[in-house]
Amino acid sequence: MTGPSRRAPRRRDAQHANMIRKLKSGEFRLYSRKKDPRTGKRRNLGTFKSLAAAKRHERAVQFFKRH
Repeated sequence: MTGPSRRAPRRRDAQHANMIRKLKSGEFRLYSRKKDPRTGKRRNLGTFKSLAAAKRHERAVQFFKRH
Protein backbone atom coordinates (compact mmCIF):
# COMPACT_ATOMS: atom_id res chain seq x y z
CA MET A 1 0.00 0.00 0.00
CA THR A 2 1.41 3.36 -0.96
CA GLY A 3 0.35 6.81 0.13
CA PRO A 4 -0.74 8.15 3.51
CA SER A 5 -2.23 5.88 6.13
CA ARG A 6 -6.01 5.98 6.42
CA ARG A 7 -6.04 5.26 10.15
CA ALA A 8 -6.78 8.19 12.45
CA PRO A 9 -3.95 9.09 14.83
CA ARG A 10 -4.46 7.89 18.40
CA ARG A 11 -4.97 10.57 20.98
CA ARG A 12 -2.94 10.11 24.11
CA ASP A 13 -5.83 11.14 26.38
CA ALA A 14 -8.20 8.64 24.79
CA GLN A 15 -5.80 5.81 25.54
CA HIS A 16 -5.47 6.85 29.19
CA ALA A 17 -9.18 7.47 29.67
CA ASN A 18 -9.85 3.75 29.25
CA MET A 19 -7.82 3.04 32.38
CA ILE A 20 -10.00 5.28 34.55
CA ARG A 21 -13.57 4.07 34.94
CA LYS A 22 -16.52 5.60 36.75
CA LEU A 23 -18.14 3.28 39.27
CA LYS A 24 -21.85 3.10 40.14
CA SER A 25 -21.02 4.80 43.44
CA GLY A 26 -19.84 7.88 41.49
CA GLU A 27 -16.18 7.32 42.32
CA PHE A 28 -13.43 6.77 39.76
CA ARG A 29 -11.14 3.75 39.70
CA LEU A 30 -7.70 3.64 38.11
CA TYR A 31 -6.70 0.34 36.52
CA SER A 32 -3.35 -0.92 35.30
CA ARG A 33 -2.73 -0.59 31.56
CA LYS A 34 -1.61 -4.22 31.24
CA LYS A 35 -3.74 -7.25 32.00
CA ASP A 36 -2.51 -9.81 34.52
CA PRO A 37 -1.67 -12.93 32.46
CA ARG A 38 -2.92 -15.26 35.20
CA THR A 39 -6.34 -13.70 35.76
CA GLY A 40 -6.87 -11.76 32.53
CA LYS A 41 -7.93 -8.71 34.58
CA ARG A 42 -6.37 -5.33 35.19
CA ARG A 43 -4.91 -4.45 38.58
CA ASN A 44 -6.81 -1.89 40.69
CA LEU A 45 -4.47 1.07 41.27
CA GLY A 46 -6.83 3.05 43.48
CA THR A 47 -10.31 4.52 43.86
CA PHE A 48 -10.78 8.30 43.90
CA LYS A 49 -13.59 10.78 44.58
CA SER A 50 -12.89 12.85 41.45
CA LEU A 51 -11.62 12.28 37.93
CA ALA A 52 -8.94 14.92 38.48
CA ALA A 53 -7.60 13.02 41.49
CA ALA A 54 -7.49 9.78 39.48
CA LYS A 55 -5.60 11.53 36.66
CA ARG A 56 -3.11 13.03 39.15
CA HIS A 57 -2.45 9.58 40.61
CA GLU A 58 -2.04 8.06 37.14
CA ARG A 59 0.61 10.67 36.33
CA ALA A 60 2.39 9.89 39.60
CA VAL A 61 2.33 6.16 38.80
CA GLN A 62 3.77 6.75 35.33
CA PHE A 63 6.51 9.00 36.76
CA PHE A 64 7.41 6.40 39.37
CA LYS A 65 7.62 3.64 36.75
CA ARG A 66 10.18 5.60 34.73
CA HIS A 67 12.36 7.17 37.45
